[in-house]
Amino acid sequence: MHDLPRAFVVGTAGHIDHGKTTLVRSLTGVDLDALPEERQRGITIALGFTPLTLPSGRIASFVDVPGHERLVRTMISGATGVDAVVLCVSAVEGVMPQTREHLAILKLLDVQHGLIALTMADLVDEDMIELATDDVRDAVEGSFLEDAPLIVTSAETRQGIDELIAAIDALPAVERSPDGPFRLPVDRTFVQKGFGSVVTGTTLSGSVSDGDDLVVLPQGDKVRVRGVQVHGEKRSQSRAGLRTALNLVGAGRDELPRGTVVASPDVPTTSILDARVHLLTDAPAIASGSRVRLLIGTAEVLAVAQVLDGDLDPGTSHLVQLRTSEPVVALPRDRFVLRRESPLVTLGGGVVLDPWAPKVRNKTAASAAAQLERLEQGDATVFLERAGLAGLAKADAATRGATGPMLGGRVFSPAAVDRLIRVVLADLDGLHAENPLVPGAPRRALYRGPAAALHAPGFDELIQTLASRDELVVDGPRVRRPDFAVVRTAAQEAQAATLFARIEAAGIEGLKREEACEGLADGEALLQLGLDADQADRVAGRLYGRGVLDRLIADVERVLDEEGDLSPGRFKELTGLARRGAIPLLEWLDARKVTRREGDTRIRA
Repeated sequence: MHDLPRAFVVGTAGHIDHGKTTLVRSLTGVDLDALPEERQRGITIALGFTPLTLPSGRIASFVDVPGHERLVRTMISGATGVDAVVLCVSAVEGVMPQTREHLAILKLLDVQHGLIALTMADLVDEDMIELATDDVRDAVEGSFLEDAPLIVTSAETRQGIDELIAAIDALPAVERSPDGPFRLPVDRTFVQKGFGSVVTGTTLSGSVSDGDDLVVLPQGDKVRVRGVQVHGEKRSQSRAGLRTALNLVGAGRDELPRGTVVASPDVPTTSILDARVHLLTDAPAIASGSRVRLLIGTAEVLAVAQVLDGDLDPGTSHLVQLRTSEPVVALPRDRFVLRRESPLVTLGGGVVLDPWAPKVRNKTAASAAAQLERLEQGDATVFLERAGLAGLAKADAATRGATGPMLGGRVFSPAAVDRLIRVVLADLDGLHAENPLVPGAPRRALYRGPAAALHAPGFDELIQTLASRDELVVDGPRVRRPDFAVVRTAAQEAQAATLFARIEAAGIEGLKREEACEGLADGEALLQLGLDADQADRVAGRLYGRGVLDRLIADVERVLDEEGDLSPGRFKELTGLARRGAIPLLEWLDARKVTRREGDTRIRA
C-alpha cells in the first residue's frame, strides 16, 4: 500500500443553513451543492465529497452531510467511517436541535476527533460571538469535542479560514488496519460514460486492488474492479479509512443503490445481531419487542429490538438483539444508530457484538446476556460456544478472533469438546454394558446423538484423540475401553462348546448361522467371539470349523504336491461337494494364499 496518500476523512455536521457547504467551498474552492435540486433548495441532499491538500502534505477529504432533519439518514451515511468532524454552528442562531442530534449521532458512531467552526461571524458583533461560543461550549460539554479548538470563521471575509486549515492539519492520524475483509458501504452511485458504474464510499475495513473480484451485498451479485480512485486520484488499490471510488463491471447503477455494500466474497450477511445499545437521555424508552429503524453503514432497515437484560430506559445502556426485516452487512465492533419507526427521532445507537447471533428466546435471554458480557470483555470463545457441537470452519473462527481445539479442520470451544468426549465415552460404556460378550463396539455405532453433529473427519479425529489419551483402544473397525474384557460365565462356556461342536460336526458341508445358534441364548455373541478367535470361519454365508478347514488345506496341499494342479472336478471329487458348495471354498483357498487360479485349474500360491 506504499502508493496510497496520507489521507483522512473529515465530516462536516450541523444544523441546516449553518454554513457547512459554504465553509467547505471556502476551504477547497469546490461547491458541493452539485445537484440542481440542491442549488434550488439551498440544502445538501446527497453526500458531497472533495479533497484538500493540507500544508503538511496530508489530504483531508471532506464529507459534507445534510443538516435537514428529514435527511439525518444521509448524515449517518456520511458520518460512517469519518476520522474527524468539523461541527458547524452559526454565530447568528447558535446551537439548534439538529446540532444536538448530529452531535449525539457522532458520539454514537464513536467519532473521537474534531473541532468546532463558529460560522457566519461577519453577520454578528463580538457580543453575539461570545454568546454563541458559550452556547456551543455548553452543548459539547462531556463529549469528544469538549476540549476541541473552536474557531470563529466567515466564508465571506475568510476570517479564521487559515486557522481552521491549520487546526484540521493538526488533527491526529487515525490508524486503520488493512486486515480483515474488504467492505465499502455505498453512499453514492453514478454512471460514467465510457466506463460504466462507479460507486463511492469510505472503505470500512480491509483493502481492495484493481482487478479484484467482489460481491454486492446483500443480494450477492458478483462484480469485478476495473478502476480505483482514492481521495479523487487514480490508484491501483485502496484500504480501510480512505475515500474510495470503484469502477465496477457486472452490475448496473440500479443494482448498486446507497445502502448496498461492495465486499470480499467471504463477507456474510445477517438478519440477527446482538449488540450493546445506548439510549439517548431525551429519547423515549424502548420496550422489548419494539420496532425500530436500524442505520448501519449506509443501509437503513426496520428491526425488532429484544432487550436481553432489563428495560431500555432513556440514558441507559443494555444488551439487545436486533432482528432485521432484511439482511444487512455487519461485523463485530461496527457502529450503528437506532431511530424511531415513526415519527423519525433518533433513539440511540451502539456497537455490534455478535452479527452471527442465534435467535434468543425469553428463556435463554439471561444466558445470552451473560455470554455477551464476556464477549464485550474480549472473550472470543463465546463465538465457539454459540456454534455448539458443529464448531466453526477455521477461516470463520479466525474472522471472529476465536481459538480453540480443532477436530477435522473445524474449531470448537473446549466445553464442546469436553461434552463430546463425555458423550462418546458414556455411549461406549453403555454398549459394553449391553453387550458384555462383544469385545468392542463398531466405531460407527458411536457416531450418533450429539456426536453426529460432527463432520465425519472430525468424529474420526475425536476417536484418535481419545485413543492417544488411552481413553479407548482402537482395534480395526472396533473400539473398546482399555479396561474392558469379555468374561464368560460357566453357562456361556457350555453354550460355546455346544456351538462349535455343531459346526465341526457339520464337516465340509458347513452350517448356516441360525442352525449353529439354534436354542443357544448367547449364540450370536459367542459365535462372533469364536470367529474373532479363528475357531471357525464364514464362507459364502456358511460356517466351517477350524479343524475342518485345516484338514481341507492339508488335503489340497497333498494333491498339489502329488499332481501339480487342482481342477474344479478334482476338488469336487476330493470333498464330495457339488459345484455350488465347492466354488466358494476354492475361492476361500485362493484368498488364504493356499492356491492360485491359473486358467481353469489351481496351482500352489
